[in-house]
Amino acid sequence: MSAVAPMIALRADASSVIEVRHVSKAFGGVHALRDVSFAVRSGEIHALLGENGAGKSTLIKLMTGVYQPDAGEIWLDGRPVRFTGTRAALEQGVAAIYQEPSLFPDLDLAENIFVGRQPIRGGRVDWRQMYAAAAALLHRMGVTLDPRLKARALSVAQMQMVEIARAISVNARVLIMDEPTSSLTQREVEELFVIVRQLRDQGAAIIFISHRLAELFALADRVTVLRDGAYVDTQPMAGVTTERLIQMMVGRHLADLFPKQPVEPGAVLLELKGLSLPGRFAEIALTLRRGEIVGLAGLVGAGRTELAEALFGIEPAASGSISLDGRVVTIRSPEQAMALGIGYVPEDRKLHGLVLQMSIAENITLPMLKQFTWAGWLRKREERRAASADAARLEVKMTHVGQRAGELSGGNQQKVVLAKWLGTHPKVLILDEPTRGIDVGTKAAVHRLMSNLAAEGMAILMISSELPEILGMSDRILVMREGRLTGEFRRAEATQEQLMLAATATVARA
Repeated sequence: MSAVAPMIALRADASSVIEVRHVSKAFGGVHALRDVSFAVRSGEIHALLGENGAGKSTLIKLMTGVYQPDAGEIWLDGRPVRFTGTRAALEQGVAAIYQEPSLFPDLDLAENIFVGRQPIRGGRVDWRQMYAAAAALLHRMGVTLDPRLKARALSVAQMQMVEIARAISVNARVLIMDEPTSSLTQREVEELFVIVRQLRDQGAAIIFISHRLAELFALADRVTVLRDGAYVDTQPMAGVTTERLIQMMVGRHLADLFPKQPVEPGAVLLELKGLSLPGRFAEIALTLRRGEIVGLAGLVGAGRTELAEALFGIEPAASGSISLDGRVVTIRSPEQAMALGIGYVPEDRKLHGLVLQMSIAENITLPMLKQFTWAGWLRKREERRAASADAARLEVKMTHVGQRAGELSGGNQQKVVLAKWLGTHPKVLILDEPTRGIDVGTKAAVHRLMSNLAAEGMAILMISSELPEILGMSDRILVMREGRLTGEFRRAEATQEQLMLAATATVARA
């Protein structure tokens, strides 16, 4: 990418651009923030860390005018301010970019960048000026996109770039980025980081939220940690370790993140022979034993999710065989997979794992609805009772099981998806990126659950792009590249270097 030319006149000194002073916020008697103070300087990337429910989202919404504080003040450029809404915050240079881009899909890029602020000439939109200004912004960011392109045609990474262009177009001095890399490939992450560093070097104050600690060590100048709605500490990023950050966030040590119980694997439960689907994967041969967690590693596009979807009957394999409990089976639909005792937690929990407008109880019982019906009527009391027990088992933080799933944090949504499939009592559980986009505390809870399920005899196939997770939770590790298996490693012998070599170069299986 080319360098971003100077576009906005920002202060380059070390003074605080935006400050939160002794802010508190409660919802229905529950304190989301208690006496939190937080400051971001001009020309810095400031990481904001904390578990789901630590108060990060509430803090962001206070800083951008979505919420008003119950106590305390927001200061901008050394004076107290009160944003009456997001537009008021934008007008004073405070903008936020969220995990899920908020572009209008049927508007073009220029319209999205200047939405609500289109240049007017003679009472009409000056389209020529708007497209020229949008093209100039994108060019200066090093982004090669046609400003007349509809937003629905963009990748998630490209949408993030357009969101940044929109923020720059309003001379944003404070840019808040909430989990912007959760759906990006490594290359797209690196391209985004180039833009973020360039904005910092021009004097912007950037607040960066991510659960991926490695990204923060590569990007951030300072880090502030919240826990249970309270301020914990602010440290220079160069002066902290991963162990220290985790301790500040959750009060645990790093070793507690992967509580893998040693389990002696039982008999072969699932066996694949020559499983193939043209254009997706080819000649897949693997076994999965009772009580075993098999990790499936590989780069984006390696065919791991496609293999999982074939095992669950979403897009069935074209050739090869699947054996379950020593018997060859046919899986042409999710209904058949479920009847055979296979559960599938998909990668995208919001799109494929949950119905966000439905309640927690309705989501948990969805795959087994027949168990709660009689003469065509749904026995809601029994449904809620069962869902409450499943939610309690996974420690879902909620008001009640009638709460909408869309109101939960990402980590708690993931727990609901897990509860949904555990309620079907599967023999084989396929987990596709089970801890993506959730905090380290919830990750530890999910890992502990996985270990307990394996100890009870369940066979687990875990797909993950996080190598520490693969190494920490797997009994055996398989690696895919371009639709084929290129490596197999036992837990004791596997290293990150070996896995990356198998993921990037064709090697013989051990």
